[in-house]
Amino acid sequence: MRSAVPGHALLWVILACQCVSTRGCGAHYEFAIEEFCLAKFRLDMQELDQNNWCNWEDTVEPYGELTNCTYLVALKMDCFWPNRLVDEFFIRVHRHYFHDCSLSGRLLRDPPNRILGPFIVVPILVTLLMTALVVWRSKRSEGIV
Repeated sequence: MRSAVPGHALLWVILACQCVSTRGCGAHYEFAIEEFCLAKFRLDMQELDQNNWCNWEDTVEPYGELTNCTYLVALKMDCFWPNRLVDEFFIRVHRHYFHDCSLSGRLLRDPPNRILGPFIVVPILVTLLMTALVVWRSKRSEGIV
């Protein structure tokens, strides 16, 4: 029973330290990343044509700078990084700037008909051919034992 008490005390000390450390990362940290980091990111994204927002090659540099900025602000304010506020911040950024983008970073479109056509026609023809072959073979095998 004695070993459980120091374990609980250690747990409370760790939790208390976590609460003290993260308490300073509230509204002040959120305000700082909005004012310093997001302001520059907005300017960078305004320079891009909105049609290029889903092109990773065009947005990787501003997005990397945004990520680095949130990290540097967290370091200066003695906050953990990443944290809940950073996660919520990036979710808002993604909802605003990248909501129409696919996971690969490219806009999804149907391939041209010259490419799509064979993928549709070939399975249909193979199915018809196999059906005809089975019917022909079943009629022919009646005389063979």
